[in-house]
Order: sequence, then structure tokens, then C-alpha cells
Amino acid sequence: MEKVKVSIIGSTGYVGAELVHGFLNHPGVELVHLTSQSFEGKKFSDIYPVYRGLCDIVLDNPDPADVAKDSDLVVTALPHGVSSKVVPLLVEAGCRVIDHSGDFRYKDLATYEASYKLTHPHPDLLETAVYGLPEIYRKELKDAKIVANPGCYPTCSVTALAPFLKAHLINSAPIIIDAVSGVTGAGRKSDLAYSFCETDEAFKPYGVVGHRHTTEIEEQCSFLYGNKINVSFTPHLAPFKRGMLTTIYCTPSKEFTDVSNGKINEIYKEYYKDEHFVRVLDGKDLPDVKAVNGSNYIDVNGVFDPVNGLIKLFSAQDNLGKGAALQAIQAFNVMFGFDEKTGLETIIRGV
Repeated sequence: MEKVKVSIIGSTGYVGAELVHGFLNHPGVELVHLTSQSFEGKKFSDIYPVYRGLCDIVLDNPDPADVAKDSDLVVTALPHGVSSKVVPLLVEAGCRVIDHSGDFRYKDLATYEASYKLTHPHPDLLETAVYGLPEIYRKELKDAKIVANPGCYPTCSVTALAPFLKAHLINSAPIIIDAVSGVTGAGRKSDLAYSFCETDEAFKPYGVVGHRHTTEIEEQCSFLYGNKINVSFTPHLAPFKRGMLTTIYCTPSKEFTDVSNGKINEIYKEYYKDEHFVRVLDGKDLPDVKAVNGSNYIDVNGVFDPVNGLIKLFSAQDNLGKGAALQAIQAFNVMFGFDEKTGLETIIRGV
């Protein structure tokens, strides 16, 4: 079988490193270019020594068109505002792209530009870009030229909400989302706020009003519901490396007449019955970040609080896994005709 030639632009950040980890396990992939501005000329295993003998590719920094020329797919792990300039060059050169920035996640240009405080240089591409959540956009992913890999918080939130929004089993307001991320969600940088002594034993909210993932969550939820959805979203930073837990508070709609713990679980199981990477927990079991660490799985469950009339929905994922790089590989599998599980079932970290 001829392997798919894959290159990664921005390969030495945490998302890029996780992409390398995932693609090395994929029998249908040949890694071609691993690019880096900061570490050009060094081997990938010089930056991440755990890859010695596994991935000793020399990091380069060629023009995007030259990367595309050698590749069937380019995965970009670049900052917002940079991807919007690089991705069109890759597509022009005839390459398919999975992008990890927010630059192609929105259908509404005004929402993107207000959320990211940027002017999009290629707004025409927003319409054709496909949001890379396979559980919702599987059919569209098959022929996509540009796949906008979802944000980690939106993946965790939308996956938990989807069955209830789609069937109008919850009211459009209020929807309150409290989400917690590990420190790798901030990226691989040396900011004081993310140093060991600042994050160890700490736990705090941030971006409590106007966090840019709010509008991404709202747009995807609105598509599912068929009408405008607004959410109150609060992210938190927790003192672990990787993982994400979301707790969502909402109220049952008048259509949800038989709401109960058992019924919530039953709805999840029916909606996700054919989805390998969404694990609906049984009974009173609730999601735990440790149970998804290093994997592409997302665990969900929910309960009903009859005293307050609230539905509480829970989801847990690895923010670098299902929340970023490994979900991109799941989307890659759809795009290139592989079984979705290919290369992903053995990527877990265990204890």
C-alpha cells in the first residue's frame, strides 16, 4: 500500500509533537517535512529526546509551496493569523490541509474577526472549510480541502451538548459551561504564568468574559439547534499537564417530559452508539481526565438535579488528544479512506 505523505508545519510545539507521536503509529503515513523556525537544522529527537531512534527527521523551514509539493496532506500547527496566510498557499499548490488555528473554524466572518481581533485575508475559504469534528461532519470531511481542527474546549463542550441540542431536549438558555484544562493547553512557551512554581498546586479561572472559544462553541451549538445559541463559558487552568473536564448546566425543555438520570444516559448511548471515540459511561460513573489521558477518547455522562431542575452534563478528554492532534488524525483517516481507528487505538498513556 502506498503511504500518504504527511508534513507538519510547526512540529515542535505540544500539538505538533503529539501529531508526530500519533502519525508514527499510523501504518498508512510517511512523515516528510517537520518544520520549525526556532529549531531549524536540528533533529526532531534533539528537541524531544524520547523520539531518539523513532523520529530523527531533521527539522527544516521551507516555503509552504515546497512543503505542499512533497506532501499529500499538510497539518499546520501555527498561531492564529499566521495560518490564514499559509493555508491558502498550501491549497493553491494542490495540497489538502488540516489546520489547528481558529482561522478557518467559523462560517461567520464577522464573528471570527470580532473574536480574534484580526482581519481575515481569505474570507472566501471559510465557506468551503470543514469543521473537523468527525462525529458531526464525517460526510463533509471525506472531500474537504481545508479541515479546521476544532478547539479543545469546543470539542469537549459540543460533544456533551450535541444529543440534547439536536433533539431540542434542553432550552437554548441558560447554558453554563465550566471547563478545566491542563497547562499544555497554553502551548509550549516560557510565560511566567505557566511556569512550574506558578501552576503547581494552583487552580484558577481565566478569560472569564469574552474568551474566544465562546463564539466557536456558540456557532457550532447554533448549527445543531437550528437557532441562535448563547452560552456562558468559563475556562479554568489546573495543575496537571494534559486533560480537560467540562461541566455544563442547562434546563430541560418542555419536550423533555421524562427527564431523569437514566433517560439522559439512554439519550447519550443512542446518539453515540456508532461512535468509537465517544464513550458513554454507565450509571453513576462520571468522566475523569485520568481515564482519557494520552488517548483520542472523550467520555461523557450526565445527571438530573430535580431540586433545582437542572441537567448537568460532563465530558472529559485529553486536550492534546481528542482536543487537538489525535482528533486531527481521526479526521485524516476519514479524509483518506482509512478506518477511523487506524493508528489511534494503541495511543494511551496508562498509569
